[in-house]
Amino acid sequence: MTTSPIQTQLETLQTEAIDAIADSSSLDELEQLRVKYLGKKGQLSQILRGMGKLSPEERPAVGNKANVVKEAVQTNLDRQKDRLQQAAVAAKIAAETLDVTMPGVSRPLGRVHPLNGTVDRVLDIFVGLGYTVATGPQIESDYYNFEALNTPQDHPARDMQDTFYLPDGNLLRTHTSSVQIRYMENNEPPIRIIAPGRVYRRDTVDATHSAVFHQVELLAVDKGLKFTDLKGTIKEFLQRMFGSELPVQFRASYFPFTEPSAEVDVQWKGKWLEVMGCGMVDPNVLKAVGYDPEVYTGFAAGFGVERFAMVLHQIDDIRRLYNSDLRFLRQF
Repeated sequence: MTTSPIQTQLETLQTEAIDAIADSSSLDELEQLRVKYLGKKGQLSQILRGMGKLSPEERPAVGNKANVVKEAVQTNLDRQKDRLQQAAVAAKIAAETLDVTMPGVSRPLGRVHPLNGTVDRVLDIFVGLGYTVATGPQIESDYYNFEALNTPQDHPARDMQDTFYLPDGNLLRTHTSSVQIRYMENNEPPIRIIAPGRVYRRDTVDATHSAVFHQVELLAVDKGLKFTDLKGTIKEFLQRMFGSELPVQFRASYFPFTEPSAEVDVQWKGKWLEVMGCGMVDPNVLKAVGYDPEVYTGFAAGFGVERFAMVLHQIDDIRRLYNSDLRFLRQF
């Protein structure tokens, strides 16, 4: 039997296609070859258009040959596609492999801000003394910020703290003493808490004052607590904070929520610097939270973190703590 020209073309196409597929190096190139040889307008379709010129006896042999060629080309396309996909996965895995023996990339470490460092140091001391850290909201009601602390609407002590009032009648807390009230409302004595947080007062900013600053307050309530317990606690704290050589003195003072009350000074740069206020919890404050002042007594103290940071690090101006000057911050 003689071979028709179409069969010869089909054999040539098969050989050419298989060689081209074997030489392909990417999935995109492989797809182009599939379209070139097996697409609707590909070479196989163009060759088969000549079957109309064949005799009825020749057509079955040519059709069978076309199917064999198409199957052979498609099989080689599938095999090459699998090989290229596996090679791509292997290359990706190799590229993403982590060499754990390589040295790490060094990144500069951040530094703790002197204010945060001071708060951490204070909390470490008081937690070591058995105190629990307590927190509360910065937006407070008049009741928790003033009234429950023995400071009613007409009390002259309100003039001591120029307050930021909000349109809804609430205010930005002027001290963290409000945290003490909230804690006592939900806990029975004995209690020992330390309350750090940000507070707000309409104060003139200068070297030692700021309208927004940080405060830490401590509170202890139990049976039989005396002013000597308060003095001993404060002296122990200040000695751990600044060292045993720092001179400390107590001065009689006034706060609406403590009675008796005192200011605490430390000697700094040859001068006495006021750093905290303290006193025995006023009986009216204990009554406001449901404690019996005939059974329980307590003491409280509060101080500004900025003042302590200034003493601890010999900083001459409180505003340096807020200027974000890297030349200053890198010293810590």
